[in-house]
Amino acid sequence: MSRYLLGVDVGTTSLKTALIDEDAKLVGLTSSKYRLITESQSSVQIDARSMWDAFLECLRTFRDDNLDLSRVAGISISSLCPGLVALDKDNKILVNPIIYSDRRSTEEAEIILKSVGAEKLFELTANGSMAGAFSGSSMLWIKRNLPDEYSHTKYFGHLNTLLAARMTGEIGIDYSNASYSNLFVTTGKTQKERTWSEYLCEKIGIDFEKLPPLHNSTDIIGTLCDTDLLSLGIPKGTPVAIGGADTPCATLVAGVTKAGDVCESVGTTDVLTVCIDKPVFDKGFINRCHVVPNTWIYQGAMSFTGAANEWFLKQFYGELRGLEDVAVAYRIMNHDATKAKPGSGGVIFLPYMLGERSPIWDPYARGVFFGISTQTTRRDMNRAVLEGCGYGLRQMCGIAQQITGNTIECFSSIGGGAKSDVWAQIKADITGRVVRVLDIHDMAPIGAALLAGVGVGIFKDVYEASQKVEKKVYREFIPNKEDAEIYTRRYITYLHLYPALKDIFRYNLGIINNLKEE
Repeated sequence: MSRYLLGVDVGTTSLKTALIDEDAKLVGLTSSKYRLITESQSSVQIDARSMWDAFLECLRTFRDDNLDLSRVAGISISSLCPGLVALDKDNKILVNPIIYSDRRSTEEAEIILKSVGAEKLFELTANGSMAGAFSGSSMLWIKRNLPDEYSHTKYFGHLNTLLAARMTGEIGIDYSNASYSNLFVTTGKTQKERTWSEYLCEKIGIDFEKLPPLHNSTDIIGTLCDTDLLSLGIPKGTPVAIGGADTPCATLVAGVTKAGDVCESVGTTDVLTVCIDKPVFDKGFINRCHVVPNTWIYQGAMSFTGAANEWFLKQFYGELRGLEDVAVAYRIMNHDATKAKPGSGGVIFLPYMLGERSPIWDPYARGVFFGISTQTTRRDMNRAVLEGCGYGLRQMCGIAQQITGNTIECFSSIGGGAKSDVWAQIKADITGRVVRVLDIHDMAPIGAALLAGVGVGIFKDVYEASQKVEKKVYREFIPNKEDAEIYTRRYITYLHLYPALKDIFRYNLGIINNLKEE
């Protein structure tokens, strides 16, 4: 019988698992929600116990569906990034995973920038520092606010570190996750140069020995010994590959494996991913190592585009709240947006709901509706939310083209939000690029399963693994040139809005006090 490969993906609010066979065909896909810990407006952590229970629930669903888990030949892990966890010498959790939307370490992020210097930090890590977005600030927050937990921490790690430790008892982290730590030399030209930086640890004040061993995403970190998983029928000793961050895993499935490949992933966040083979970076992007060896990826990560769409549904389309099928509610709301004219009657939306990553890197930015008048309708504002993401994508494409010198004429689109025909067409019209929506769901756990397949030798390498996946195009969206002029005008306005509001955001939140009354 064909062997199975199990991929696990920890998302923002739920955990998904995928089973694929030796031909990379999907055999089973399940998901289960887990609990977030939000003790304050700025605090967001994953309840690790709830997350593990969600994992077991997914596996029970496979078993109940008569999928034979004894055929699992390899396991690997995908996860949101970062999700910082502190573990003691016995791999017990001291601090539940702190995720990317946690803003408690804003002061620590500023300390990192001042201690290292913004230019030096970028020179080594290819990134800046922002609360939550990079785990180094959360490590420093733990040190300054939870000194007992810090002193007892044997290793800091990300979510794949945690799950691998639980499954195998071994500790490690992959390069794609390490890139989001502020402590890793992402810019190293060779793998030997891509390593933890003692210099950065010393400057920032994090003990170097608390950083876990580094691995390629396909490396087998250990073998399965966890009794919970063994009781569900997965064989003892099953190899576990360390895996990678969710976007690199998902884009591996989409075929982003070589320089010039471009993909958009649409979910709570919207991320434009561009693959490169030379370590040349821009500050507008999050920059990291790919799960594909000797490549990097630019990530234009807009944190709250999908979340803004969800917010608008809840707050402005109350009549749809009673629908059991949320997908139907979104389709109705998106269809209503088509009744507004392109350009949304002059309304422009900045989707910075709780700060933003790419390209502005500002935890104090907030969402803005600009240009509202007495003629503005709900439909205009609805469409403006969708268009705001399109303007952000156009901005990211422009930055990528400037760095690489390559023209982006089209890109693939994946993820739950990619199947909105209305939204995809708006993005094509605003960016002026062809958008190809792939007919495949939940790519991150499938990508993790592919990495497991390479790790155990079922696939020769990540290129063969990626090529094995059947990539059907659900639909191709061609830019409508008739709307190009109005969208260019709105786009230019969009570009000028944030610089004009930057200090006002800070003043409004009490961060600065030097705006003049006049």
